[in-house]
Amino acid sequence: MISVSNLSYAFKIGRKGKENIVPVLHDVNLHVAEGEIVAVVGRSGSGKSTLLNLISGFIQPEVGTITINGTKVSGFSESNWAEFRLNHLGFIFQSFQLIPSMTAFENVELPLVLKGVGEKERRERTNEMLKRVGLEAFRNHYPGELSGGQQQRVSIARALILNPPLILADEPTGSLDSENEKELLSFIRELNKKYGITFLMITHDHEVASIAHRKVEIIDGYLKEGRMLHEVQR
Repeated sequence: MISVSNLSYAFKIGRKGKENIVPVLHDVNLHVAEGEIVAVVGRSGSGKSTLLNLISGFIQPEVGTITINGTKVSGFSESNWAEFRLNHLGFIFQSFQLIPSMTAFENVELPLVLKGVGEKERRERTNEMLKRVGLEAFRNHYPGELSGGQQQRVSIARALILNPPLILADEPTGSLDSENEKELLSFIRELNKKYGITFLMITHDHEVASIAHRKVEIIDGYLKEGRMLHEVQR
């Protein structure tokens, strides 16, 4: 599902011609199989968020290649990336990134609107997705009227609405209390087991990473393979 080969990246700080080069990632190789949950664990500043941003296409690699679901995406233009993300990727963010002026229904429906799906189909699919994540009764609530756990479930429903084969999760439990964290992690395992969705999850928390099939650690920009935690059910 994901193949990252010999990936390196450095930030350039300062004026053009007088930049300071700050290396972030060094010759990273990462392979995620279809149906896996893989957790990338690292401290703040280790390079894990940069790795996720490269895989997501929000920043472009300087050295190395990235292939997702059989498509080489390194070198994509912005318009290529926008279309690819819409069709192949779902995102779960620590801060939820819901639009506060839109209801739970409207937030989940938004990717369907962007894809040009007709109103009737949008309504049916959005209601079904809210039902799947247990929020059917909260369809007309705004994000500010929902708990943190409920907001994250809306975020997951939005990530799933276009049936992407891959979900990229950036510290998905970072804004949740312990009870909601446990519930969300159980839900991710359920989605993976029931629908075969592949998850790449970035976290600093080894306990959160324990739900993954496999854990890898990033230290000062170097990726170190970890052990298999759970067998992938095919």
